Amino acid sequence: APTANSNSVKIASPPRWAKTAPTSAYSSPARSLGDTGITPLSPSHIVNDTDSNVSEQQSFLVVVAIDFGTTSSGYAYSFTKEPECIHVMRRWEGGDPGVSNQKTPTTILLTPERKFHSFGYAARDFYHDLDPNEAKQWLYLEKFKMKLHTTGDLTMDTDLTAANGKKVKALEIFAYALQYFKEQALKELSDQAGSEFENSDVRWVITVPAIWKQPAKQFMRQAAYQAGLASPENSEQLIIALEPEAASIYCRKLRLHQMIELSSKAAVNGYSGSDTVGAGFTQAKEHIRRNRQSRTFLVENVIGEIWSELEEGDKYLVVDSGGGTVDLTVHQIRLPEGHLKELYKATGGPYGSLGVDYEFEKLLCKIFGEDFIEQFKIKRPAAWVDLMIAFESRKRAAAPDRTNPLNITLPFSFIDYYKKFRGHSVEHALRKSNVDFVKWSSQGMLRMSPDAMNALFKPTIDSIIEHLRDLFQKPEVSTVKFLFLVGGFAEAPLLQQAVQAAFGDKCRIIIPQDVGLTILKGAVLFGLDPAVIKVRRSPLTYGVGVLNRYVEGKHPPEKLLVKDGTRWCTDVFDKFISADQSVALGELVKRSYTPAKPSQLVIVINIYSSEHDDVSFITDPGVKKCGTLRLDLTGTSGTAVPARREIQTLMQFGDTEIKATAIDIATSKSVKVGIDFLNY
Repeated sequence: APTANSNSVKIASPPRWAKTAPTSAYSSPARSLGDTGITPLSPSHIVNDTDSNVSEQQSFLVVVAIDFGTTSSGYAYSFTKEPECIHVMRRWEGGDPGVSNQKTPTTILLTPERKFHSFGYAARDFYHDLDPNEAKQWLYLEKFKMKLHTTGDLTMDTDLTAANGKKVKALEIFAYALQYFKEQALKELSDQAGSEFENSDVRWVITVPAIWKQPAKQFMRQAAYQAGLASPENSEQLIIALEPEAASIYCRKLRLHQMIELSSKAAVNGYSGSDTVGAGFTQAKEHIRRNRQSRTFLVENVIGEIWSELEEGDKYLVVDSGGGTVDLTVHQIRLPEGHLKELYKATGGPYGSLGVDYEFEKLLCKIFGEDFIEQFKIKRPAAWVDLMIAFESRKRAAAPDRTNPLNITLPFSFIDYYKKFRGHSVEHALRKSNVDFVKWSSQGMLRMSPDAMNALFKPTIDSIIEHLRDLFQKPEVSTVKFLFLVGGFAEAPLLQQAVQAAFGDKCRIIIPQDVGLTILKGAVLFGLDPAVIKVRRSPLTYGVGVLNRYVEGKHPPEKLLVKDGTRWCTDVFDKFISADQSVALGELVKRSYTPAKPSQLVIVINIYSSEHDDVSFITDPGVKKCGTLRLDLTGTSGTAVPARREIQTLMQFGDTEIKATAIDIATSKSVKVGIDFLNY
């Protein structure tokens, strides 16, 4: 069985490598930890043996995917015996009016002693019912996933701020949330099977945005280990899936009756194109709601009808717009198996529906004053949560052709606290503010004109459209045939209309019906067959700093280093892989390293990255140290330590995470490797 160390690195059983011709061991003064001294011995590039690591498939009874979203989360599962049935988790208690989906809000509540109390609707409702003075002691967190995207220097110690202003460790919160899902899923599986379901029977899949950097993915994995989903020794039990990839895998299986096409070219779902998008969508929603009792989705094993229109080499774009981020992936079909190949590195940004909430908050600040809103959030955190829930359900009612105003109920404590704070009424504030499209209605509500609501969406939607425009300029993307709009924010008619207006003439725009669950179902399919995506693009250029022989006229004089009579050039960037380079699943980058001293027990090599691909030195502008590769040489040496050891390292960049394995050439024993982007 594969062993792995704490950084989930897969160790393949050592193949018998041909020995490379011995080179004398130079101690390299590459300025790294404890002068580990690395000299590249064999900068040979990639070996393509795609199947070497596919065979070590463990047998899991069930695949459970967790879609850990910014605003809402959920899980779905499929038994490996009947992979065409995907079951979405059972209904959660306490759903919101006007918001029907199978997911639960990503909210978590800790007791004043910082112990886990509840998650989702239960956390929200309990927090809401607390006495305001008591509520200040409890720690309530929501929308915290974005922190992993926005924190530049993410570590295991990164903090999150609860609604009451107190700080908690992000790792703990993520682990609590994942542990909650683990318990819910195992309980549901046990109930269904009529016997206790063990964690070891489950392969877990956790979804993350494709634009997340390596540290955030590793952070998610650490949290999952802490929650007991898998362990460093059994890292294979957990797969990290990329959200738009999952969506893409699911979209391939769609039948025409499971989608809504936004253009009026053809009748879809049996409605003629003359119906407005809205009407088609509502009827489609009705159709889903009728089938909602059944939480099992049959994924027909034939390739979907939409697929029958796609030919070898056709390209399509998946736009995954969620609560926090928008993530774009371009895939190309490879027939006959319908494998996917990524054509352009994942792009996107923080343009999720949270942007709309943020605009609403700015509007409130404009009307009632920033000082008041800040105070209100801290002093009445539960009421603030209520106000945002009220806004959420109205936000979902926004539509391009809406004419009647949207009413947002202000919590009583908002009205009350404002009067205490300012000495005049909320009504007075609205009259006084020059925001003319928000009025006060006698029933104690903010009355927003449709234009006012649409204005809140505008900055976020504009960012998405602009990003897509840039992407369509790229030659790889210009000939895209379909655009799939998925993710929770894809339900917003305003976004649908904007995408249709901007790109409807370039490609066919398609929305899967249960658009909020697309990623969840795709993640289950990915867990059943992780090898379906055969080629990915590296988002960054990765490499290490090494010494090369100094060449007069080619190398800058300031990089010259003379050691034992040999002239070396320092800080040379030895490139493993370039930004936007295609990497096939199972492709390996091979490097050999030698310890500076035979007695050395650990080699630590710094990994550098850059967004550019024309990098010569690790000191070039834009090159950052991003992680470490740690080779643990203890226990690999036999009785006699050879005078010169060569450690061959194999790195894999074609998967959803970067993995590494290593072999001591003299003994052909596996060497423990850690590739770490979090704690370096």
